Amino acid sequence: MRTKRLGDMLLELGLITQDQLKEALEFQSKEKERLGTILIKHNFITEGQLIDALRMQLGIDYIDLTKIDIAPEMSQYVPKNLAKRMNVVPVRISKDQLFLAMADPLNFMAIEEAQRTSRKRIVPMIASEPAVKRAINVLYGNEGAAQAMAQIRAESAATQEQEAARTQENQENATPMVRLVNSIIERAYSENASDIHFEPNEEEMVVRMRIDGQLHRIMTIPGELKDSVISRLKIMSRLDIVEKRIPQDGRAVLPMKGTDLDMRTSTLPTIYGEKVVIRILRRNEESLNRRGIGIPPLEDAKIDKLLGLTSGVIMIVGPTGSGKSSTMYTLVRELLSDRTNLITLEDPVEYHIKGATQVQINEKVGLTFASGLRSILRQDPDIICVGEIRDGETAEIAMRAAMTGHLVITTVHTEDAISAIDRLRDMGVPPYLIAAGLRGVISQRLLRRICPSCKQEIVPPKKALELAGLPDIPGQKYWQGAGCDQCFRSGYRGRIGVFEVMTIQEGLRRCILEGADRRRFMETAKQESGYVPMSEHAAKLVENGTTTVDEMIRTLTTL
Repeated sequence: MRTKRLGDMLLELGLITQDQLKEALEFQSKEKERLGTILIKHNFITEGQLIDALRMQLGIDYIDLTKIDIAPEMSQYVPKNLAKRMNVVPVRISKDQLFLAMADPLNFMAIEEAQRTSRKRIVPMIASEPAVKRAINVLYGNEGAAQAMAQIRAESAATQEQEAARTQENQENATPMVRLVNSIIERAYSENASDIHFEPNEEEMVVRMRIDGQLHRIMTIPGELKDSVISRLKIMSRLDIVEKRIPQDGRAVLPMKGTDLDMRTSTLPTIYGEKVVIRILRRNEESLNRRGIGIPPLEDAKIDKLLGLTSGVIMIVGPTGSGKSSTMYTLVRELLSDRTNLITLEDPVEYHIKGATQVQINEKVGLTFASGLRSILRQDPDIICVGEIRDGETAEIAMRAAMTGHLVITTVHTEDAISAIDRLRDMGVPPYLIAAGLRGVISQRLLRRICPSCKQEIVPPKKALELAGLPDIPGQKYWQGAGCDQCFRSGYRGRIGVFEVMTIQEGLRRCILEGADRRRFMETAKQESGYVPMSEHAAKLVENGTTTVDEMIRTLTTL
């Protein structure tokens, strides 16, 4: 049975036709990938069907790699380069047997090589390909971290106070610590994490990563090493390693898989030591376009009109972590040209954009948003980008700059487009300035996508539909993720933006001047400029199976 080819197995089970197999083999000759990968990639079968077919035909077990912890010492039986090349990972040892998780259990060459290197009898097990790849990253990443921690313990004879007092040169020569920190950052990059949290407690340091907006506990570091880890992070970010009493902010650049990884570092003194949070900034210009950030066609057309203006304020609003910065940088890149002078004022500068003049806020020396904005106006700008409006003075200067012929793009923390006007009023900006200067407001959120690998149809409770503001339509299909080895058992993988764009025209200007209430604002915006609330866009994403009712409630219930 073990010599039977995969295509013959699937034909025998009725999962594919002869024509589909022929077509898949043609794809394989061009794309040079495994037949199973080709069949899944071109939607002939699902990964679950492939795994079930292999289980039945080969009589071997399936293993969910997300439900087990692989001991770090397993890495000694299969070298890292073999594991990555053959897409296999050692799971456990039982006497003279080595259990090997494989995405392709028909890869007999991989079994033979693993048998030769481990000197054990190989027992193959089936696992999904993404789960195997993630397990390889975790196992061999933890291997490096474990070796580094063991070496640090062996080399460290000094007390913790002496460790903290080392010079920067000595710290940079602590090779095991460098490997430990780099392995953690490399795993965050591989998992597409946005933040890494190093959190000291009474006994140890916990490392958590924010993936798709949710924190996941990744590993713990022994208590005696936590000060060394923090010192290394501070050195990378050019912070004062001796100063532990006050918060510090810095940035670092780390070479990572052919690119430079930008990181913002923030420290905070706690009762158990300093907590460090690293924000990972990816230099991925391909995603900095409107398709990449997920702006729908209806709102896209409104943004085209706003970007065609030569003066006025365009505000991008939403809570922290809603993707405002990505949208702002996307618009800035579109406006860049040799005929315009575009200057940005940011705290901090997150993405370096070629062709733009970018200014970093430095409040210690008096360079605030307000003072910087005044100076920019003397630099003959055409377009001004203000990273964030935090006070009334900055908001008023921005509105006056717009009235004198400049296009200003900025961000503000508010719940939705209409609340942005209330926020400007609260800051003390006169209504006549808001009405004269504001041209449009782009509001956004990020919703988690349902994991395609474990997506299943459900019937949501009526109470949930009511909370989400969705009608109870008979026959309407709803979906959610069951949780699998590709999505950390969360049921979600990746995120998508939901947007609303409100363009300010004559009717809305009267509403601003007259201090109209929210209801009148919304009615006028719908009649005058085709304003569509963000909740309606989110409802469409629920209806087409992109996200869930629960995710809509979690993200948009305040709207």
